Formats: sequence, C-alpha cells, structure tokens
Amino acid sequence: MSAERKLVVHAREPVAHGVVALDLRDPAGADLPAWEPGAHIDLVLGGDRVRQYSLCGDPADRTTWRVAVLREPDGRGGSAYVHEDLHPGTAVLARGPRNHFPLHPAPRYLFVAGGIGITPILPMVRAADAAGAEWHLAYGGRTAGSMAFARDLEAAHGDRVELRPQDEHGLLDLDALLARATPDTLVYCCGPAPLLEAVERRCADRPPGTLHVERFEPKEAAGPVRTESFEVELAVTGVTLTVPPDRSILDVVLEAGVQVLSSCHEGTCGTCETAVLAGAVDHRDSLLTSEERAVNDTMFVCVSRAACPKLVLEL
Repeated sequence: MSAERKLVVHAREPVAHGVVALDLRDPAGADLPAWEPGAHIDLVLGGDRVRQYSLCGDPADRTTWRVAVLREPDGRGGSAYVHEDLHPGTAVLARGPRNHFPLHPAPRYLFVAGGIGITPILPMVRAADAAGAEWHLAYGGRTAGSMAFARDLEAAHGDRVELRPQDEHGLLDLDALLARATPDTLVYCCGPAPLLEAVERRCADRPPGTLHVERFEPKEAAGPVRTESFEVELAVTGVTLTVPPDRSILDVVLEAGVQVLSSCHEGTCGTCETAVLAGAVDHRDSLLTSEERAVNDTMFVCVSRAACPKLVLEL
C-alpha cells in the first residue's frame, strides 16, 4: 500500500495554454521516494477527490516531484482545484509513486504523444537519450500554444522531435510513423482515447510486447459483463465474501472492513491492484496487456470480476 505524505507546492509555472506545472517537495526538505519514467502519483484534491498525474520531472532529483495538469472545463473538479487552489506554499496530500507504464530497455523507440499525454513521455525521452538508444517523438496537439514543453523538447533534441499542431498540420501521420518503426522498436503512446485506439489498430500485427499505452480514461471492455454472483476468499483476512452482480469486489471488501487503497474506481490508475492466488479473472481494466492478463496473477478489484465461481485474493 502506498503511503500518503504531505507535500507543499514549491513552484508553479504555466507551461502551455490551460496547463500548469507544479513542483512538489517535502515540507521538511526530505528526499522523496524514487521513481522511474512512466510513474504517476495520486493527489488528494480537497474532500475525497483523488486524481492521478504522471511525474514529468527528473527521476534523479529526489527533492522534487513535478506534475503538469491540464484544466478540463468539463471535468469533475480535480483540475480546476489544481489551477485555482494550489499555489506556492500550499500543502497537498500525495500517494505513490506507482508505475504501470514502465520504459523497457530497447535499441529503438517511437514515442507518440497527444496533448497532455506528453507528461509521462518526457522522462522517457530523457532516459532513452541518456541510454544512447535511437528514438523519435511525434507530438500532436490542438494548437502550438496548447502543447506543453514542446519548444523545450525541440530545442534540446532537434529533428528527433516532430511537433504537429493540428490546426497547422492536421492529425499525426500514424501510418508513416509506424511504417518506419522496425520490429525491434518499442512504441510508447499516451494521449486521448481516439489516438490510442488508432495506434492500437495500426500495431495489431506488430510483435507482442512492442506497444505500450497509458490511458487517462477507461477502455471499453470486450464482451458482456458477467452477471452471476461469485465468491471471493480473502486469504490473509480469512473470510469469504459474496459479490453480487451489481457491486464491485472493492465495494464488498471495503464494506467488510478490509482496507484496500483505491482511487479512480474505473480501472485506469492501478491503485487497487491485488494479487490473485486462485481462480480465473474477468479482466475489465485498462492497464494490463493481453500477456499480463493471461498470467492471471493480478487484478484490479474496482472493475474486474470473476470468470469462475470463486476467486482467492491476497487480502
């Protein structure tokens, strides 16, 4: 379970139209937990609102966690809270870091980012560059002014970075980008759902394990949701519970007094990941790859269910 820690906003910087970057530090100056490219943290934003933000700073800097937040006019209030209430000196609770989007070693990378999806890609680009790998970044956004960190990336890396504001160039040419990607190229993509779906379609025939995506909103699960009740045995706690068709495992477990850290309740953040000791899982999350699902040793209890009469979980 990730510890909750109190941090303070050390610095705040507008980095694009509607995007603000926050540097978060320990109020006593202590080092923060280590992290690697692709990691994110939870921020508790007043009341019970918990939101996930990718770490986009330098993993070598243990004094600071940096996040960048796009204000969503039609959002649920989290981004508005960040923009309106978090200023230098403000305290905020954080959890993590966690990483379900790790950068794997490879000789070549293609990074594809859309809008605020650039945030987890930033430290990946730096890590790939430091490792001496070949890489290319294609970064699209609505307008040049909406694309956070774009000019810094271009200034630092030149023609390895391809900036494509939609109002000037149209959508990213994914066919051309992926046609140039050799079979040993790892493809990392983060951004809005239509971009991810387009990349997934074009990568369907690529070698397994070469495409990695991170979502900000849940992916539509394949197939109908199973409507049968099922049992979950909590191996550590020593109780067996019944999960009805209209409730999640997470809800039932919490009602029984068993503490499980959770956040998004939609299978995108990874906070409630739980080890599976026995039974088959009906995976409904937006995180695990098909290969990871086939192993059947972990699940996200906020959305996933049983594909059998009984699951045994490490709770």
